[in-house]
Amino acid sequence: MAFILALDATLPENSSGEWLGIVNASTNGTSRAAILAVEFDTRHSSTEDGPDNHVGININSISSLKQESLSNTKVNISSGLDVFIRIEYSNDVISVFGSMTENSNDSMEILLVSQPLNLSSYFKQEVYVGFSASTSNYTELNCVKAWEFNGVDIGDKKNYLWIWIIVPIVLLMIILGGLVFFFLYFRRKKNIEIEEDAYGGIEDQIQHSSMAPKKYQLTELMKATCGFSHQNKLGEGGFGTVYKGILGNNKEIAVKRVSKYSRQGKQEFIAEVTTIGSLHHKNLVKLIGWCYESNELLLVYEFMPNGSLDKYIFNQSCELELQYSKVLDWKTRNRVIRDIAQALDYLHNGCEKRVLHRDVKASNIMLDVDYIAKLGDFGLARTIQKRNETHHSTKEIAGTPGYMAPETFLTGRATVETDVYAFGVLILEVVCGRTPENVYAQDDYKNSIVYWVWELYGKGEIVSAVDKRINYEENERVKWEEVEIVLVLGLACCHPNPNERPSMNTVLMVLNGEASPPNVPLERPAFVWPAMPSSFKHGEDNSLINGTLTPLSQLSGR
Repeated sequence: MAFILALDATLPENSSGEWLGIVNASTNGTSRAAILAVEFDTRHSSTEDGPDNHVGININSISSLKQESLSNTKVNISSGLDVFIRIEYSNDVISVFGSMTENSNDSMEILLVSQPLNLSSYFKQEVYVGFSASTSNYTELNCVKAWEFNGVDIGDKKNYLWIWIIVPIVLLMIILGGLVFFFLYFRRKKNIEIEEDAYGGIEDQIQHSSMAPKKYQLTELMKATCGFSHQNKLGEGGFGTVYKGILGNNKEIAVKRVSKYSRQGKQEFIAEVTTIGSLHHKNLVKLIGWCYESNELLLVYEFMPNGSLDKYIFNQSCELELQYSKVLDWKTRNRVIRDIAQALDYLHNGCEKRVLHRDVKASNIMLDVDYIAKLGDFGLARTIQKRNETHHSTKEIAGTPGYMAPETFLTGRATVETDVYAFGVLILEVVCGRTPENVYAQDDYKNSIVYWVWELYGKGEIVSAVDKRINYEENERVKWEEVEIVLVLGLACCHPNPNERPSMNTVLMVLNGEASPPNVPLERPAFVWPAMPSSFKHGEDNSLINGTLTPLSQLSGR
C-alpha cells in the first residue's frame, strides 16, 4: 500500500501487480510519472526491494529513493494489528513516523524513514492526495480505517482538495463494503449447500439397517457431556473428538463428535452405525446409540475406564506417566493380543457378513476396568455383502501408515490379509512397547518395527526386542518360549506375501497352544507383486485360499 501525491487522479494504465498502481513500464523512472509515493511494503518482490515489513519513499519510480527495514523497530505493518502512521513534510524534508499505539505523543513515535526532498521541483501548486495498493499474486487485506490531512494554505485560490480526498474514500468504502458483504453471503450459502449435500439422507440410510442402535437427542448428549466441555475430553482423532458423558440414569458413556471438517465424516459415521451396530462380541466396543441433529454427527459408546491401549505401551512422556503409571505385564499383554485376535476372527469368520476393519492399531483398542481389550473405531470398516468374498475395493487408500500392508498401495484393496498384517504389527508393538515407525529414523520406510524385529530374529536375538518395562516379579516370570512364539507369529502376520499370512483362525490356534507358529524365513522376503501362491494351507475356514488377490496385469509408474 502507498500514500501518494500525484498530478493526475487517474491511475496509469497497466500499473497493477508489481507497479503498485503508481507507475507502469513506460513511465517508471521518468518525469512523466509525476508522483510521490510513501510505500508500506509487506512483501519482498524484487532484488531492489527491501525485506518484508519495510517503508520506502519513491519519486516517479517503483524503486525507492530511500527505504528502511522495520525489523529493528517496534512497528510491524505485516502483523495484522492496527498501525498508526504520521507523514510530515516540513523544511524540504519528508519524514515518516510510526507507532502501534493510538494517540501516541512525540516521544512514543518512532522515526521510520526520512529524506530531504524539494517537492516544488516535481509538482505544481495543486496535487491529488490518496492511496494506492496492490497485492500482485498474493492475498492480503489492508485497510485504511481512518486518515486525516492537514496543510497550510499559502495561496488566495480556493482549495477544493478536501473534495478530491473525501469523495474517493467514501466511494471506495462503499464498494469494498459491498464486495465483502456479497463474498460472505455467497460463501455462507455455498457452505450450507455443501453441508446439506454431505449429510442429506443419513437417517434414511441408518434406519434402513435392521440392527441400528438407539437414536439419542442432541440435548440429551449435550447435557451428558456438559456441552462437550474440555474437561470431559477423552481424546481426539482424525475423524473427531471423544468426550466422557453421564446419562440421566448415571450410566457412563463415551461420545464421539465427528469433525465437521472431515471429508469422509458422513461415510465413516454411517459405516460405524450400520456395521458395529449389528455386531455383538465381548471383544468389540459396544455402540449404544447415535444422533444426527443440526449437522452434528454423534456416536455413543460404552465407556472404557482404562482408555486406549497405546497410552500404556507407548508411555514416554512425563504427563502420560502420571495418568497411566501402570506398566502392563506380560500376562496382560498376551491376553490383549488374544482378545483382539478373537475380535478379528469374529469379524472375518463369525459374522453373517464378513467385516473388514481396515484400521487395526493400538489407539483403536480400548481397555475396560479389568484390562480386557476391545476393538473399536469402525469408521473405516466395510462389510462384504457375499460371504465368500474377501476384499473390498476403494478409490482412496484407507488406514494408518505403519500398519498398512505393502500390497495396499498397489491394489487399493482392503482384504482379510491386510487386516492380518495390521494385527501382526500390533503384536510386535504390544510386545516391544514401540510404535510402528520409531525404531530408528522415521524418514526411512525400512526403519520400521517389522524390519527391526525381523533383523533380530535373523540373528537369533528376537527375545531382546521385548519391552524392558515388563514386570519380572517372582510370581509372574516371563515365559520366554511363549514370548518368542508370539513374536514369530507377529512376523508371520507381517509377511510381505499376503498369501503366506496365517488366517485369524490359525492365529488363535497358535495363541491358544493348539498349533505351532508358521515357518518364518530368517531374512525378510522382498515384496513382489503379483504375489506368489501360498506355500502352506490354513484351517477349515480356508480364508487365505478364498482370499487370493487377483494379480495386476500391468503396473504403471508415477
